[in-house]
Amino acid sequence: MNKRITIGMAAVLIACTSVAQVNIIPKPVDIKMPAIGGTYTIKAASVVAVANKSLQSSATYFTDYVKEVYQVGLQSSASKAGAITLSVEPKKNAVPGTYTLHADKKGIVIKGVDAEGVFYGVQSLIQLLPLQKGNALTVAFTDITDYPRFAYRGMHLDAGRHFFPASFVKKYIDYLARHKMNYFHWHLTEDQGWRIEIKKYPKLTQVGGFRNGTIIDHYPGTGNTNTRYGGFYTQEEIKEVVAYAAKRYITVVPEIELPGHSSAAIAAYPQLSCFPDSATKMLPPASSLNQALPLKKVQETWGVFEDVFCPSEYTFNFLQDVLDEVIALFPSKYIHIGGDECPKDAWKKSAFCQDLMKKLGLKTEHELQSYFIQRIEKYINGKGRQIIGWDEILEGGLAPNAVVMSWRGEKGGVDAAKEKHAVIMSPESHTYFNYSQALSKEKEDSVTFSCCLTVEKVYGYEPVPLQLQNTDQEKYVLGAQANVWSEYIHYPSTIEYQVFPRMSALSEVLWSQKSDRNWADFSSRLRDQFKRYDLWKVNYNKGYE
Repeated sequence: MNKRITIGMAAVLIACTSVAQVNIIPKPVDIKMPAIGGTYTIKAASVVAVANKSLQSSATYFTDYVKEVYQVGLQSSASKAGAITLSVEPKKNAVPGTYTLHADKKGIVIKGVDAEGVFYGVQSLIQLLPLQKGNALTVAFTDITDYPRFAYRGMHLDAGRHFFPASFVKKYIDYLARHKMNYFHWHLTEDQGWRIEIKKYPKLTQVGGFRNGTIIDHYPGTGNTNTRYGGFYTQEEIKEVVAYAAKRYITVVPEIELPGHSSAAIAAYPQLSCFPDSATKMLPPASSLNQALPLKKVQETWGVFEDVFCPSEYTFNFLQDVLDEVIALFPSKYIHIGGDECPKDAWKKSAFCQDLMKKLGLKTEHELQSYFIQRIEKYINGKGRQIIGWDEILEGGLAPNAVVMSWRGEKGGVDAAKEKHAVIMSPESHTYFNYSQALSKEKEDSVTFSCCLTVEKVYGYEPVPLQLQNTDQEKYVLGAQANVWSEYIHYPSTIEYQVFPRMSALSEVLWSQKSDRNWADFSSRLRDQFKRYDLWKVNYNKGYE
C-alpha cells in the first residue's frame, strides 16, 4: 500500500513539474498534459525538419534563436521527420494562424493551417524551452491547439521625436514576433523630424531630418540641449526592415503624417505651408543655433503646431510623389496617414483656403480637412492600398474606405463601426506605453509622459467596446494596438523598459480568448516570462504594478 502511494505521489510530482514548465504568453486556446508527464530532449545537432519549403524561414528562426540564447547548434533539413517537424495542413474555415503542437517521446510536431500558424507554433515551442541555459533542452510532453482572437495585433514606434537605428527596429520586431503580434506601425514623420528617405525630395531628410536642439526635462522644458539631433532611414534600410519583418509574419505599416504634424517637411519645402514667407513659431526654450537658419525650422519642443500642410495643388502633388515612393517600399495593404491634431488656425487665416472652401461648398475647416483626407485616400486607393487614420478623420465626414484608429478613448471607434468602417482600438487610457507604468513616480527610472498605465490595467482592457458587444458592428473591430511615443524616450533601452512587461499583457488581450483571461493566472506565468526577458537581455521594468 505504501509503495503504491509513493509511486502515485511520484507520478503526480512529475506531472506537476511538466505543467509548471508550460507558462506560455499569450495563453493558448487549449493545453493538454498527460497524466504522467515526461520530457523530450532537444540536443546539439538535432534536426528541424520542414515538410514545406515555405517553412524554411521558421526553421531558421528557431535554430538561430536556440543558437543565440542557449549556444546550442541545431540543423534544419527539407524532410518529413526530425526531432522537430514543421508542416502545413490547410483546414477549411480555420482561423488564419491556427496551429497545433504535439510533444512526446518521439519528438515535437508543429502543424499549421498556414505558414503563419507554423511560425506561431514555433513561438510557443520557444516558451516550452528551459528558463536557464544548458546543452540539453527539455520540452514537456504537451498537446496545444491554438489560434488568435483578433486579426490585427499591433505595436507602434515613434521614430519622429527621437530616432532609433534600424538595428534596434529589427530587435523591436523580434519582440513583437515572440508575442505573436503581426503588425508594426512605424511612425516616420513628425514636427521634430522626417525619418524616411524620399529620393525625389532630398531636403526632407537633409533639412527635415535634423533639429538644432531638444528641450530638456518635461514640456515646456527647463532648457535646450543646443545640440543638432536627427537621423533617417535610407530606402535600403527600410527594405531590409520590411523583409526582416515579413519573415516573422509581421506587416510593417508606415505612417506619413498629414495634414498636421508637418513642421519638418515644411522646413524642407516652405511652399507646403499656407504662409511660406512667415517664420516658424519656435516655443521657448529654443536653440540658440536657430538664429542662422532660414525662416522655416524643425520644431524642438513637443506639442501641436499651427503651421500645417496647405491644401494646394503643390502640396497634393508633393504628397502623391512621396506616397509613390512609400508604397514602393512597403507592401502593406495599409498606409497610415495620421490625420490627428491638425489645428485650423492657418487655414482660417489663409485667403487661399477660404476661397477654396467657397469653391468646394465647404462650410467649416473640419470639412476642408475631410476634403484633404478624402483626396489622399482616393489616390492611395487607386494604388490598391487602404488608409488608416487617427479618429480625428471622422471630423467633417469620414473618407469612404478608411480604417479608423481610435486613440481619444473609444468613441471614435464606436462611431466608425456604426458607419460600417473597420476599426483598430488604441485608446490612450489603456495602450499608450510611453505613459508611466507605476502609480508612484519614484519607482520610475526616467522621465515619462504621464501617469499612469499599469500592467494590470493593460491586461484588463477589452478591445470590443461595450456598445458594440453582441451587435452586428462587433465584427468591424479588427483588433488593437499599443503606441510608444518618444518625446521622453531617447534610447532603445528606455523603449524596452516602457514596453516590458506591458507588451506581454497586451499580447494576451489580443491573442487569447476573452474567457481565458485571468489576472492571477497571468501574473503567475509572468514570473517565468521575466526569466525569458533575462535570456533576451531585455531592460524590463522589474517593479511593475
